[in-house]
Amino acid sequence: MSSAATETTAKPTVTVLDYGSGNVRSAVRALERAGAEVTLSAKPEDVLTADGLVVPGVGAFGSVMAELKAVDALRMIGRRVAGGRPVLGICVGMQVLFEAGVEHGLQSEGMGEWPGTVELLPAEVVPHMGWNTVTAPEGSMLFEGVEAERFYFVHSYGVQKWDFEVLQPKMRPPMVTWSEHGAPFIAAVENGPLCATQFHPEKSGDAGARLLRNWVLSLSKSASTQAAH
Repeated sequence: MSSAATETTAKPTVTVLDYGSGNVRSAVRALERAGAEVTLSAKPEDVLTADGLVVPGVGAFGSVMAELKAVDALRMIGRRVAGGRPVLGICVGMQVLFEAGVEHGLQSEGMGEWPGTVELLPAEVVPHMGWNTVTAPEGSMLFEGVEAERFYFVHSYGVQKWDFEVLQPKMRPPMVTWSEHGAPFIAAVENGPLCATQFHPEKSGDAGARLLRNWVLSLSKSASTQAAH
């Protein structure tokens, strides 16, 4: 087989960031089923060179930030985003991409990739646990083919306001997907190489599997574009 054919059929490589977050095996298995070659690691060579990086997260915002800092993940995630290398955050792995999180009256600093504060959902029942619909924007890459489907959420906190300022006229603003529990909250963001979901695609049945396939397929396109340049 020629090297060109091998490159065409090679699976995209994905590293699931192993920084201490629990229950990551389901994400690894789901990504493998989506067509990726998956590594669970926090080694810089794995995090920085993979076609895609998945940042999972469960628990408290502040604790996840501390665990990410402990493995130098903030720098590595920043390097990937700056270089146009795809990153997907899941659940608290999405929340830490915002400016701050407030839990039990304590505010923790986030990564600041997007404006906004993660706050307690104003609902009669929290956590928001179970299946819910989303409102995806037209042209969404992640939600192609599953725009009307339901996804599985487990969280008490979320970003309820989006105030993103486009600084350059030619800059494409992020695509924001919303859901609702007590109030509207951000369910997903697509911002060039940086994507994230508040729900768990790996626990969202066929709809989540399709979303992960959409993301994994985008890695092949991203790698081809970078190779061309």
